[in-house]
Amino acid sequence: MFFTRLPLPSIPALSAEDLRRSSTYFPLVGWLVGGVAAGAWWIAAKVFPPTIASGLSLTATILLTGAMHEDGFADVCDGFGGGSTRGKILAIMQDSRVGAFGLVGTILMLGLKWQTVAALPAALIPVSLVAGHALSRATSITLMATLDYVREGPSKARALTSRFGGVRLLTVVALGIGALPLLPRQLWWAALPVLAVRFASAAWFHKRIGGYTGDCLGAVQQISELVFLLTVGALTWA
Repeated sequence: MFFTRLPLPSIPALSAEDLRRSSTYFPLVGWLVGGVAAGAWWIAAKVFPPTIASGLSLTATILLTGAMHEDGFADVCDGFGGGSTRGKILAIMQDSRVGAFGLVGTILMLGLKWQTVAALPAALIPVSLVAGHALSRATSITLMATLDYVREGPSKARALTSRFGGVRLLTVVALGIGALPLLPRQLWWAALPVLAVRFASAAWFHKRIGGYTGDCLGAVQQISELVFLLTVGALTWA
């Protein structure tokens, strides 16, 4: 209900604690969105050339999620690109308008994902999409295990934020990497650059704003997904 626009039945009583516990299973949303992406690509590839099929697959995921993570990525590009202080960064990210950094960054990010998927061998595309969406969401959510939420005042993401570890963290990781065995074993290495993105992002966010916001989580998801797909491509084309 939080991460997609699927017409799900409403829950009569939903507490903040319910939402916080649900963060453990966010990678499962990646399995769902990745499955939709794979299905859309498979159907489109029956009719259209690879570039068009890739674009339609990407469109399907954006429609399914309401561009939630893409919006976070654009806000992070604007905030960190245009803000020189913690206060300015947070203020810019909270602004609903999209600036030059966000526009250019989003165009480049979506363009790279579109073309990377189109260039992959057809047999690898469906499993790469599922694995990429699941792993990237797990990578994003693990930031909550080591960083503090820094947005003050009411926000859509606040109810979801909580420090966690132990079994919950292990569950997140397991659900995130669970799709990797669908890929040939030599492509499992594509998870390593994603791990590097996770720690580099965490260090950068901590240095610049002292923690993370919901936009930061969305940006890490998008970057991790792109890096995973690019690495799968690099290992395949090498």
